[in-house]
Order: sequence, then C-alpha cells, then structure tokens
Amino acid sequence: MTINSYAGSPFSYVAEPAAAPYSIVELMPAARNLCEYVRLTAGERVLLLMEHTVDPVVVQAIAAAAAYRDADVRILSVPPFSPGGWDTEASLDIETAAFHAADVVISGTWWGEVHTAPLFFDQIRSRSCRFLSLHMTATAGALLTGGRLPAEVFYALLGRALRQLSAARTIRVTSGRGTDVTFSGPTFDLDPGALRPGDWRPFPYGGVNFWPADTEGVLVVEDCTVTGVPEEPLRITLEGNLVRKIEGGTAAGQLRRYAPGGYFMRHGLFGLNPKVRVAGGTQFEREKHAGAFYCGIDGLTDGEPVTTGPGFAHCDIQVDRPTVLVDGELFAERGRLLMLDEPEIREVAARFGPPDVILDDNPVMILPRRYTGPGGR
Repeated sequence: MTINSYAGSPFSYVAEPAAAPYSIVELMPAARNLCEYVRLTAGERVLLLMEHTVDPVVVQAIAAAAAYRDADVRILSVPPFSPGGWDTEASLDIETAAFHAADVVISGTWWGEVHTAPLFFDQIRSRSCRFLSLHMTATAGALLTGGRLPAEVFYALLGRALRQLSAARTIRVTSGRGTDVTFSGPTFDLDPGALRPGDWRPFPYGGVNFWPADTEGVLVVEDCTVTGVPEEPLRITLEGNLVRKIEGGTAAGQLRRYAPGGYFMRHGLFGLNPKVRVAGGTQFEREKHAGAFYCGIDGLTDGEPVTTGPGFAHCDIQVDRPTVLVDGELFAERGRLLMLDEPEIREVAARFGPPDVILDDNPVMILPRRYTGPGGR
C-alpha cells in the first residue's frame, strides 16, 4: 500500500511528461524570475548544466531569458548525477572545467550535483560563482507554478520566517503519519534573498534551511531519496543527532544498505512558497511548498559526522503536511504556513495583485501572468 497520496516517486526526468513546444510562452514569467533571482547582468558567462533527459522546452526558456539580458550563454548536456552522490567514481572533469569558467551556473539535474566533491558547496564558494539548482524542478510544471511567485513576496516570507526561527532553541515537527521529532540548537542560513557570489540556491525559491545541534525523536518517511514513496510505514529513530534505528520492511533494508556505516542528521528545511506544487510534484519540488518540511540525513565517515564535505550517501526525507512548533509557538499547522495570513506579508503581495490570489496555497490555481512580477498588475 502506498502511504503518500501526493507522488508516485518518479526517478528521473525521463519519467516526467514533455511540454508542448508552444508552452515556452507560459514558462517565460518563471524564467524571468529565475534571472532576477540570480541577479544576472549583461556580459556574464552563464553555464546551463542540463542532464540529457531534461525537457528541451525548459532549457530553451531559461536560455532565452538569459540571452535576452545579453548574457553569454553556454548549454552543456551531461549524464544524470547519482542519488546523494553515491557514485563516487563518476567522471566529472568536463562539468568541473565548465563550472570553473562560469560566472553563473544554472543546473537542471534530478539528483543534487552538490553532493559530489568537485561541485560541493565549498567549491562554489571558492570560485565566487552564483549557482542556481533546479533539482527535480527543471520541468514545465514547476516553472508554471512555484516559479511564478514574485521574488519580492518570497523575500518577505523568508525574512518573516527568519525572525521567528533564527532565535529558536527547539523546533518540534509532528505529522498525522507519526513523525514526532525535535531539533535543538538550530543554526539557520540567513539567506538575504537574491544570490550573492559564492551562493548556491534552489529554484523555484522556496525555503529556509537549518542545521541542528541535536535531533531526538521519530521520522516517518513519506518520500525519500533512497526508497521513493515506501510501500509501508518507514520509521527512523534519532538520538543525539544520529540515526539509531530504521524500521519498515523492504524500504528499511534499502536505507540501511545505502549507508552501511550509519547516518547523522545533516540539515532541515521549511517550505515557504505557496505556489509550489504538492499534488503531482516531485519530492524536491514539494519540499518548497509553504508549510512543508524536509530534512537530509547523510552517511557517517568512519563512524563520525563530517559536514565539511559530501557524505556520498545523502538521503532527503519529505513530510508534506506537518505541524511545526517553534519554542512552543505554532509556525505551521497540518501543512498550513500561518504567516501567509499576516498583514505584512499581504502588504507585499498586494504590490503584484490581490493578496488572496498571490498567497493562495493551492497551487492548482496557477498565478496569472499579470501577477508574476516584476512590476505586478
């Protein structure tokens, strides 16, 4: 029995429907927002690092938006990256060389390129490159929904979230499926919004990231890198920020084999984008939905958690409709991000259109082009 009603665990872009050629017209608002978010300027060297399986219409939309800004655009089609960076023998010489020559990289990969050593976060920082990743979101569906939210609305949500979260001592996440986990001493990524040199960010923009000092409790997996949507409840018990027990039939065995030396809790993320899809969305798309939660456990290195490099066994875990308590105060309730109703957020949204439309967290109601920014209605 599938325990998650939102996704069927596609494993690659080849499992995603292709967009009709004329749909490029409808993808351009998101492509424009993408270029705004990455702060793209004329003359910059832009590398589109796209897996062979990405829809050409999506690649064309992004390339056209960058070219319209007089950027120097290059498109490199590459083999798919491995889940969580487990294929450590894969050759990445060409990808690395192209990345080193770029001012801006826009990556369309299914699994994270940053889970490899040559493209890890420290390498991006050292090159002062601006790196934007469309993990599982280089699709027409993702651009048509979450990609249309005006960037200023996301910045407002991000700033408001950080005011509440960055001073938190404890954050408790629960779900109707049985998740009950508490994070202590979290350190948050104080992302100011648009990309700076050395930054890596996902697109569509959508969340606030953190690293806990300690994690205690039980995660019930709804979708994850290793198992997809498990056929029966998959429970992960954490103590002292380490995974102590994995239970749940076939999926539990798959997760144990992925990192035989064990796991630690690496990071978590709370979704903030009301326009990102839930129904029909991939895992890395749904994680960004306003009110959603996901976290990443990573493989131990010689029995120890190492955070200065890739763990080569990174497993992201999705919880779609959580209730989140920040020092006992509600942040999200059964997947509803409470700040969407706050006056300061509605005031920013009103610059682009009716707040009830801009902030409606039902992504089936696609945001009309006239409300997508940058000038609004």
